[in-house]
Amino acid sequence: MNTDALEGGALQALLTERLLPLSGPSRQSAAFSDYDLTPDLRPERSGPLVAAAVLAPIILRPSGATMLFTIRAADLPSHPGQVSFPGGRLQAEDASEVAAALRETHEEIGLEAGWIKPIGAGDAYQTVTGFHVQPVIGLITPGFTLRLDPREVAGVFEVPLRVVLDGKRYLAEQQMWRGHNRRYYVLDYPDHRIWGATAGMLKALCDRLWSGKSHAAAS
Repeated sequence: MNTDALEGGALQALLTERLLPLSGPSRQSAAFSDYDLTPDLRPERSGPLVAAAVLAPIILRPSGATMLFTIRAADLPSHPGQVSFPGGRLQAEDASEVAAALRETHEEIGLEAGWIKPIGAGDAYQTVTGFHVQPVIGLITPGFTLRLDPREVAGVFEVPLRVVLDGKRYLAEQQMWRGHNRRYYVLDYPDHRIWGATAGMLKALCDRLWSGKSHAAAS
């Protein structure tokens, strides 16, 4: 695996070859979840999951591709202050998960759809909070201007893509959750900690691009 070579045409070729098609992501079952590292915590029965979509934005910087992340506002009712992708639940007006991801991205950070080229879908992901999340990977042309909605987003930052796609950087940690030890993935980057569902979706993306192996089997 040579993440340093992921630039320009090589990057787009890899994504086009390995990502799922955008034509039918709504038919995906959740291949990965917050329960992958602690399957004994998965409830035997659960109600219907809330359909959601996020955009994993890859910015094609001349100095090297990066991935954009948001920091959720501190007073949000769920996952306050955590690192995430722009996105949210599907609305009645959304024609697809791609449409939802683009709409939410514009609402949260002001990034216009004209700057985004959706190139493929990642594996769907189930969260412990009851969401069925469809990641949409998009290539972003530099030159855009962001307008953050302070009600939802406290800030944004970028991480080099070679760091994000290095599967060896993802470590498993644990903490108490509802009286049980819950394990989850963590990607540490200076001044930022990416963990939980966002790190899980990124680890699944690494597995799809490099090995095709399920990260659910990781120890």
